[in-house]
Amino acid sequence: MRLSISHETAYHYEDEVRASIQYLRLTPHDSERQHVLSWQLDLPRHVRAQLDPFGNILHVLTLDEPHHDIIIGARGQVDIDETREAEHEAQSPLPFRRFTRLTEADEALRAFADQQCKQRSDRSALIDLMHALNQHMTYTPGATEVGTSAAQAFAARAGVCQDHTHAFLACARSLGVPARYVSGYLFSGDSEHLASHAWAEAWLDDAWYSFDVTNELAKPERHLKLAVGLDYLDACPVRGMRRGGGFEQMHAKVVVTPTTQVQIQVQ
Repeated sequence: MRLSISHETAYHYEDEVRASIQYLRLTPHDSERQHVLSWQLDLPRHVRAQLDPFGNILHVLTLDEPHHDIIIGARGQVDIDETREAEHEAQSPLPFRRFTRLTEADEALRAFADQQCKQRSDRSALIDLMHALNQHMTYTPGATEVGTSAAQAFAARAGVCQDHTHAFLACARSLGVPARYVSGYLFSGDSEHLASHAWAEAWLDDAWYSFDVTNELAKPERHLKLAVGLDYLDACPVRGMRRGGGFEQMHAKVVVTPTTQVQIQVQ
């Protein structure tokens, strides 16, 4: 499947911002499952790409002059291999066994993981865990905030894709399975609000397998990966800091559409 992406994030500030810095993980890279055909960032100024500790493509946008607005755009086309269920990487998966503040497994999450997996830690067990978390935590926009932890969202039985992913990571890591947060895009014809998405990957049989709790999908046929990390803070597409500005308004628009792959026959 070939996906076309258009993603714009606009910040508007009530007062003048003296300086700001934005960490952008908005650029996908080639892997066994996806091939980037074209990609472009539209930024207020040119920024060089670098790699962060998790191998994500990172752009650091620094604005030292006063400003009232920031508009960040990303667009491109990526081919997705719909037949591939797992991805192999040379990096060690062991760092992804570590808990963070957002993914700490409390007693309730550990008990839930043990109950659903029943001393198993294979793919079928984690698929069962994925379905159980979906049933336990109702998808409810506005029920949580960026800083809501897995334990808090699990106790409230509500959240969004970020919370579903954090809860899955907490459970998987409590079972000793390396698991990581994935940010990216999802093509879904009837769920426009899920175009910008998050899901989990777990290390099983020397490869990374996907688990999308929100949509109960264990095969990433329509998922385009941007970045990975221990939690949301490591992998979110846009994260920044500023001095001044007062009240902030943020508007994001993401459009994900499939496009026809034209095959050229050479005679």
